[in-house]
Amino acid sequence: MGDREPLLPDDATLEQVSAFFERDRFATESCHPRVVEASHGHSAVTMDILEGHLNGMGNLMGGVAFTLADYAFAIASNIGQAPTVSASANVDFMGRARGTRLVATCDLERDGRTLCFATVRVSDDAGVDVARISFVGCRQR
Repeated sequence: MGDREPLLPDDATLEQVSAFFERDRFATESCHPRVVEASHGHSAVTMDILEGHLNGMGNLMGGVAFTLADYAFAIASNIGQAPTVSASANVDFMGRARGTRLVATCDLERDGRTLCFATVRVSDDAGVDVARISFVGCRQR
């Protein structure tokens, strides 16, 4: 069985990427992310922090930061590659979000044929490092 076609070509536009990942319903309906950078091995997405994203103490729910990071990982790992899914993830919550917007930036550190490794950094518009998430992705060949 040969390699599967990439979900998105290496030269995908932001519009193509955004349209494709609109199908990621949980992330798009709960976080309303906006793709601001997208290329093979790299992405950046933003979202506004809404009241529904806060926990009982009034702080950002950790799952919101993770969801945004997972969305950024999906974009960076699928452009120009065989379909890729998360195989594992490790999250470090680093600080309490103080701003009104989050940005998740993903960079693949190793982009192999069957596995890829990435780090996503989530920060807010007040300069707080909110989380760092390490992903291992599995290519579906």
